[in-house]
Amino acid sequence: MIDGAAIARTIREEVARDVAALSVRGMQPGLAVVLVGDDPASTVYVRNKDKACTGAGMHGVTVRLPASISQQQLLSQVDDLNADPAIHGFLVQMPLPRHLDADAVIRRIDPKKDVDGFHPVNVGKMLIGDTDGFVPATPAGVRELLARSDVETDGQHCVIIGRSNIVGKPMAAIMLQNQPGANATVTVCHSRTKSLPEFTRRADILIVAAGKANMLRGDMVKPGAVVIDVGINRVNDESAPSGHRLVGDVEFDSVREVASKLTPVPGGVGPMTIAMLLRNTVRAAERAIS
Repeated sequence: MIDGAAIARTIREEVARDVAALSVRGMQPGLAVVLVGDDPASTVYVRNKDKACTGAGMHGVTVRLPASISQQQLLSQVDDLNADPAIHGFLVQMPLPRHLDADAVIRRIDPKKDVDGFHPVNVGKMLIGDTDGFVPATPAGVRELLARSDVETDGQHCVIIGRSNIVGKPMAAIMLQNQPGANATVTVCHSRTKSLPEFTRRADILIVAAGKANMLRGDMVKPGAVVIDVGINRVNDESAPSGHRLVGDVEFDSVREVASKLTPVPGGVGPMTIAMLLRNTVRAAERAIS
């Protein structure tokens, strides 16, 4: 098993050391999250972010806004955070209520504070391999999992299932780069891909971010492949106290019999997202003080 929770703890400890070094220079990295409405999953994420900020010695702010907020009011809040010298990085938690234009909000964020890595400027830098920008936290976390688990990526065939702007597309861009921890031959599969198992069975590294519970089975995996499960899905389970449980996009029991390395759900990729968000924020603070 690739223990994402343990690796994330190590990264948070590294972040805390960097924060302590910055504090000596009179700087406390500040991270803000804008939460619009009361989406349950977003609320949990923000709560975990607050806890992680406190643990790392960072300045954490949560801006809670009503779901009825207007587009202009939300953009004004973004402008305020762009101008706040105590906030070095921030994000607007997605999804937003339907009446709000998420793309316009993302484009309004100062790229130097866009620690989510979704602004077109940072997306462009990621694509060309410019390390001056910010890489989205989840795909950056996957790369860290591979590197810290001693997975060889150079020249390997990496198959990514999913083409979202949040995971699939940036993951492909990252793994293609001519740099350590990448240099893979990348294939991106998605909902319109025909004969999906023909692609997955050829993969040395499988990164699954399809958003469909248990869609990758053991018979779709080449023996010895490394499998990274990005999916988080809630399924009914009458035996669980809550009546449900979390599973990934990978059918865990069958794939673990075939894969050489595998991330569990929960405890795999999930903890890495916040850890990499904290790291991006520290990088933003370091640039602000230099």
